[in-house]
Amino acid sequence: MSSSDDDEKKSGAEKILDMLRQAGVSTENLDEKKHAFWDTQPMPHGQQSDLPEGPIVPNKNPDEIRSEPYNMPTGFEWSTLDIMDPVQREELYTLLANNYVEDDDALFRFDYSKEFLEWALTPPGYSTELLLGVRATSSKKLIAFISAVPANVKVQSTSRLDVVEINFLCVHKKLRAKRLAPVLIKEITRRVNQTGVFQAVYTAGVVLPVPVASARYYHRSLNPKKLVRVGFSRLNPRMTMARMQKLYKVPDTPKHDLIPMTEEHVDGVHKLLSAYLESKFLLHVNFSKEDVAHWLLPRTGVVDSYVLVDEQDKTKVTDMVSFYHLPSTILGKDDTLYAAYSYYNVATTMSLLDLMRDALILANSTGTDVFNALNLMENDTYLEELKFGKGDGNLQYYVYNWSCPSMKASDVGIVLL
Repeated sequence: MSSSDDDEKKSGAEKILDMLRQAGVSTENLDEKKHAFWDTQPMPHGQQSDLPEGPIVPNKNPDEIRSEPYNMPTGFEWSTLDIMDPVQREELYTLLANNYVEDDDALFRFDYSKEFLEWALTPPGYSTELLLGVRATSSKKLIAFISAVPANVKVQSTSRLDVVEINFLCVHKKLRAKRLAPVLIKEITRRVNQTGVFQAVYTAGVVLPVPVASARYYHRSLNPKKLVRVGFSRLNPRMTMARMQKLYKVPDTPKHDLIPMTEEHVDGVHKLLSAYLESKFLLHVNFSKEDVAHWLLPRTGVVDSYVLVDEQDKTKVTDMVSFYHLPSTILGKDDTLYAAYSYYNVATTMSLLDLMRDALILANSTGTDVFNALNLMENDTYLEELKFGKGDGNLQYYVYNWSCPSMKASDVGIVLL
């Protein structure tokens, strides 16, 4: 049998796996025996990958949706979280700061600030019913959490699809043998279904059945001396620290007259960003003006956005750049790694390369140690020139209960926090 015949006989899932392997992504964790839970979920695996674009499991009528919450193991109970309540916000911060995402070498753990969590979990239309916690029945201590916030997205040929963005799935380290995560996912799915939504978008550092796209992290050093000291970077054999600092030094001031975004720029940013996303990408958010105001208006230590306005028409935004701040605790040391992450960027009067060079300068002025970016959207056009180094981690993109062709990272125009 010829290789072309082999390709024709492959299922959609096998083709996706081939794509991931060619991109250098390990697929050994996709062994069917290792996914007892995910193999039961409406995701594109096996022959399902050959379904036409659309829902894998049809949307349910209200009377088909389970009315009672799923049962928790003895000793635990469901608890919705009011993120605007300072006490509950502190509880969530503590849970995540001690138990959430770590790197493979256990050197760093994400340290989402309380202000960041408020921003991430309260977009227009959010519901406390979808900020779902689990508490120990006796102590009432928060020991697990998952969130779903509303969004509307374009996926391939489907121009508008109501979804939720799933994030912050976290179970206390000492309780991970209790198999709470699958119950959390089933319960948040039930609650989202009750709102009339049956699809979700989420990301994960691990390969589950089956990603719609895979992106790679890239890192740009801004404080190389600290990055080497804490183990984030290494000195190459023929590199001195003085040379390394000179290599990564950025100017003190941006080249262009970028100004902080304000409320008067919301309409202009909405027009610019919406047109850009629609014209370029197969997967992106359809932002409303209210969404733009929430996600992009600057918040100190959380998100920074800058705009360039037309000299004749100050209401017209011609270029925009944004990045959010997500520090990491340096485990075993009383220290913090300050990181900025590329968010949404649009360049029309300059190259994206020049815009992002200014972004590095602006981020550096806030005390950022490293600037991170995924190779999605058009980011590949500036990564090498601006001295970004290829990271170890991949980020997989998933669309829950939706069958569609796989896509390249450059087809993805959505950044999840």
